[in-house]
Amino acid sequence: MHSNQGVWRHQTKAVLLSAVFIGLGQLHNKQYVKGFLFLIMAQLFFWNYYPIAFKGISGLITLGKAPTRIVGGQIVQGDHSIFMLINGLITLVIVLLFAGFYAMNIQDARKNGELRDEGSRAPGFIDSFKTAKFRHLPYLLLLPAACFTLFVTVIPLVFNVLIAFTNYSAPAHIPDRSLVDWVGLRTFADLFAQEAWRSTFLGISVWNIVWAAASTVSVFFGGLLLAMMVNYPGIRFKRFWRTVFILPWAVPQFISILVFRVLLNGSFGPVNDMLVKLGFAPVPWLSDPTMAKVSIVLVNMWFSTPFLMALMSGVLTTLPRDLYEAAEVDGASGRQKFVGITLPLVLTATAPILIMQFAFNFNNFNLIYLLTDGRPNNPDYYYAGSTDILISWIFKMTLNQSQFNMASAVSILMFLFIAAFSLWNYRRMKSTQEEDMV
Repeated sequence: MHSNQGVWRHQTKAVLLSAVFIGLGQLHNKQYVKGFLFLIMAQLFFWNYYPIAFKGISGLITLGKAPTRIVGGQIVQGDHSIFMLINGLITLVIVLLFAGFYAMNIQDARKNGELRDEGSRAPGFIDSFKTAKFRHLPYLLLLPAACFTLFVTVIPLVFNVLIAFTNYSAPAHIPDRSLVDWVGLRTFADLFAQEAWRSTFLGISVWNIVWAAASTVSVFFGGLLLAMMVNYPGIRFKRFWRTVFILPWAVPQFISILVFRVLLNGSFGPVNDMLVKLGFAPVPWLSDPTMAKVSIVLVNMWFSTPFLMALMSGVLTTLPRDLYEAAEVDGASGRQKFVGITLPLVLTATAPILIMQFAFNFNNFNLIYLLTDGRPNNPDYYYAGSTDILISWIFKMTLNQSQFNMASAVSILMFLFIAAFSLWNYRRMKSTQEEDMV
């Protein structure tokens, strides 16, 4: 009977050799082709990419040391902090992938060393290839999509987050004429400590939440009302009414918003012109802060109610009729049947849609930007108007004012709020709770 030291000798040696040098553990396990391939890949990566990796990581840490300057009438090119941040981030991801390859090499050496300690032979290159082909085929097929997602989605998101921890903003820190520095949490502190930023952020946030809630609730009940009216037994030409009510949703929203912007114009809009001819005073649809917010909610109802109506129509046809018959036997009124049966069942069936609708309206940039452009102006706000929501404020801070670090900080807080709200509601949904119980 072998001692513990003897039993694990191949596994221990293979792990130590692979930890010291990639591929040596595979050579020790007599996997010569795999070992040489690992050696060559590691050497090619290390000796070719090491100078680039060192420069990239150094740039990510320092964000540059010398800005572009003019010396003797000539432009001396300096460091571009944002390019160095992007290059350093990509370099860091590649280094982490190489670290994953290093860990995989050690794990492979350990597993095959264990086979040798048990008296078996480590599989050859052809056998390893066949095993990987059948056992790991799904991962190999997902690898291109994973790489695409990593470099197109994950890295830009991380870059956006990192910007919030710098002082990347006009006028003093715009590359390449000046450098950008890491400032830690100072941007978040300024957002809540400085009066101008704090009042703007809190004011826009409150309106953003009110707008998302009001638009979601109004569209929900508007769609439910239309669906109940269309599906009422005494209504004739149901297909005709469904077609008429669905038309606003079929028209491109971009065009419809611009049409409403003209219709509600306070100076030459047809709506005010008609009101004046009828003897009424013109309404400041888009020029008064309160009325502009009401107008946005009403216009949103025009766009979104048809979709909810179509959804509600399908839900109403699936409601059990025996519940209504039992309620009628008990003498329930129409209002009681709606509150006690229709509304709870419809809410249960459409809860995920309502959460998505709230999240969409919270970030509904198109409607705000195209209808009011955030106006009317608010002198108490920093780079924002009375009807701006957080996403349109971020747009103005980045595109018009070059306040990139503050825009990034606000976008992070937006993401945290939407993610927390959505997760909390999804966990409270009855359908999700039933899935967890299965």
